[in-house]
Amino acid sequence: MRAVVQRVKKASVAVDGREVSTIGQGFLVLLGVAREDAAADVEYMVRKISGLRIFADEQGKMNRSLAEVSGEVLLVSQFTLFGDVRKGTRPSFFAAADARLGKQLYLEVLEGLRQRGVPVCGGRFQEMMDVSLINDGPVTILLDSRKQF
Repeated sequence: MRAVVQRVKKASVAVDGREVSTIGQGFLVLLGVAREDAAADVEYMVRKISGLRIFADEQGKMNRSLAEVSGEVLLVSQFTLFGDVRKGTRPSFFAAADARLGKQLYLEVLEGLRQRGVPVCGGRFQEMMDVSLINDGPVTILLDSRKQF
């Protein structure tokens, strides 16, 4: 599982010109699910996203978590994070999960964040979305459950 975590002042998702989700301060998380991902990958992402300390403290150092700043998460499924362009210029998505597994694990991450008390909303799975954000910093963190050791 891969995630691009962007610290934002606000972010939103629209489908067909209609806003479906919006957050204030927090994280916009683009989440990609791999074909071999399972429960351990979900737990890793939930733990990392909910615990990231990338908000400034009184000294301006990245030391505060979502909970400490009353932050929110907008979680957006993004299978293209597993696009492989090592051969040629057209991406191969062989490593990405199929739609059934991708949706299941995406929803498990969404629910896992909720269970940890994180205010979270999602995009629309398998829909073309317009994602808007005001990046804060910018601060962008990459997470990969296969690179945790």
